[in-house]
Amino acid sequence: MLRMKNLSKVYRTHLIETHALRGFDIHVKEGEFVTVTGPSGSGKTTFLNIAGLLEEFNDGDYLLDGVNVKGMNDNARTRLRNEKLGFIFQGFNLIPDLNLFDNVDVPLRYRGFNTAERKERIEDALAQVGLASRMKHYPAELSGGQQQRVAIARALAGSPKLLLADEPTGNLDTQMARSVMELLEEINAKGTTILMVTHDPELAVRAQRNVHIIDGQVSDLVRKVPSLYDAKAEGKTDTSSANEVDSSAVA
Repeated sequence: MLRMKNLSKVYRTHLIETHALRGFDIHVKEGEFVTVTGPSGSGKTTFLNIAGLLEEFNDGDYLLDGVNVKGMNDNARTRLRNEKLGFIFQGFNLIPDLNLFDNVDVPLRYRGFNTAERKERIEDALAQVGLASRMKHYPAELSGGQQQRVAIARALAGSPKLLLADEPTGNLDTQMARSVMELLEEINAKGTTILMVTHDPELAVRAQRNVHIIDGQVSDLVRKVPSLYDAKAEGKTDTSSANEVDSSAVA
């Protein structure tokens, strides 16, 4: 689903250059739920921005669902991002003057879906996050956890193959954070690949794999539990092979 090989990103000014990523190798398979951890300034945000086609990189290769994005122009990157990716941020980024239905509708309008298809997608997405009965409510009428669920529904409405989440529980209390994590696990179990940056060690260990980044490089790639998506596809439910090192994960 996502493969980066020997990728580098350098920020340059007239005085200094900063290597945000160097020799960066990672392979995220379809159906995985991978968390990304690391200290501040380690390169997590740069990695997520490049993964989301929001930033370009200097050297190396990046394949998204088999498509090499190196050298793509802005229009091609935008099309690929709209087709393949969904985003969830720490800030909910909801429009306060729009109700939930219309908030989820905004990105679908940009993609050119007709009215009937948009309506079906919005209703399905809000039902998935448990807010079908509140689609005419406004963000201010919801709790923080409910607002994040709307943000997740907005991402899901576009049917992304890869969901990128940047500290999605960072503004939530512990109980709400666990609730959002459970929702993401349910979405992953249905087949959506999820890549989530988090500072919360409790949430990090719940994913199938935790990628730790230090000084712009991947320091470890450890499989925690088998992918629920893989297990369902193979007709298996046993997760007894926890803590197995996934040697095929490093590209």
